Amino acid sequence: MAKTRELCKDIRDTIVDLHKAGMGYRTIGRQLGEKATTVGAIIRKWKKFKMTVNLPRSGAPSKISPRGASMIMRKVRDQPRTTRQDLVNDLKRAGTTVSKKTISNTLRRHGLKSCSAHKVPLLQPAHVQACLKFANDHLDDPEEEWEKVMWSDETKIELFGLNSTQRVWRKKKDEYNPKNTIPTMKHGGGNIILWGCFSAKGTGRLHRIEGRMDGAMYHEILANNLLPSVRALKMGRG
Repeated sequence: MAKTRELCKDIRDTIVDLHKAGMGYRTIGRQLGEKATTVGAIIRKWKKFKMTVNLPRSGAPSKISPRGASMIMRKVRDQPRTTRQDLVNDLKRAGTTVSKKTISNTLRRHGLKSCSAHKVPLLQPAHVQACLKFANDHLDDPEEEWEKVMWSDETKIELFGLNSTQRVWRKKKDEYNPKNTIPTMKHGGGNIILWGCFSAKGTGRLHRIEGRMDGAMYHEILANNLLPSVRALKMGRG
């Protein structure tokens, strides 16, 4: 059932003033455009409590104690892939029985929601530092310099459907925290591996990689595909 509209304090006070002046519920309702039942409820509240403001609502007490909430928050921070059923079982062992819906509500109140884990390349710390250095070194390069760059990369396409999706509990700003991502590798079995390239002038050649990638194969791919793509896109020299 939808929540009913609440009247502001000025209208409530006006209703009480008109009642004091001798008007009936229906007359006040017609004058203010409100239902007679609403007018009556406000007047009865004024007679009982001598006030027109809304009284605070207590609501149902939380089934999870502050200590229990701290426990599940701590586990989710350490293990974002923890499921709601895991948390239900943890609380049950601690003497508190709750539903998975209660777990979801508690986590949402603390700013967490269930999200699909992002898949990111499996990078070693040295790779991360090298990427950061590259970005910092070229941060102020003019736009025309990037028009001379050909980008290349490999991708893996699963032969039998998509990789399984895992869900994690996280805040919006933590989507790329390593705890909340799934590392992926470019090469492996049961898939098709493709090499491709592109630049500001368009896309280059697409090459299917047969077997396992090694240094010699990579150099051959660059010689047979990268430079011909540069020439075909008329990127010039340098």
